[in-house]
Amino acid sequence: MSDAILLEGLRFFGYHGLYPEERTLGQRFLVDVVAELDLRAAGQHDELEETINYQSLYTTVRSIVEGEPMMLIEAVADRTARSILETFPSVSAAEVTVRKPEATIRGAHLDAIGVRVRRVRAHVDATQPASPPKPPFLGPKRTS
Repeated sequence: MSDAILLEGLRFFGYHGLYPEERTLGQRFLVDVVAELDLRAAGQHDELEETINYQSLYTTVRSIVEGEPMMLIEAVADRTARSILETFPSVSAAEVTVRKPEATIRGAHLDAIGVRVRRVRAHVDATQPASPPKPPFLGPKRTS
């Protein structure tokens, strides 16, 4: 399919990362989304009901990126793409790019590190939720 809704350059603040300081201090994340769906009816009839609401798509992405901390941006991107497919039945595929502009790699000069995932509805197992259980070390702090 060649039709798609694009949300590009979304900026969020989240607490994802391997290192404790990333999960404590947080950092910026840049996200691009490509939601593939048939837009012919929306183009012909000029009706919102024939497409998906961009604000709703943004809110879905934001809930993942600003939500529960994850160790890997691969998990952030995967969960975001799966959540888009779960939330919007008319979307046949979702491509999500997540970048960390403040990431450091010793000796490297770079603008950002990032990942891109593409999830297709036909290949996503409906029994696998977008939000699997969290590892114990990422859960809430326990009090003794």
